[in-house]
Amino acid sequence: MNDSGAVLPWLVIRQDDNGNRYRVGRYATRVEAQKIADSLDERGHKQLYWVERIGQSVQ
Repeated sequence: MNDSGAVLPWLVIRQDDNGNRYRVGRYATRVEAQKIADSLDERGHKQLYWVERIGQSVQ
């Protein structure tokens, strides 16, 4: 099976203490992405995690 055509419009983004942003992963649904962001956030590190749809960045 070839997943190259899969649509993964939801991103989990991490922002570190210095304001640098990194893409953690891409997901098919907002619910799936939010579960990942929540599980990472629960670890208690100082990083901030959020979900956004491709083309709708947080400013």
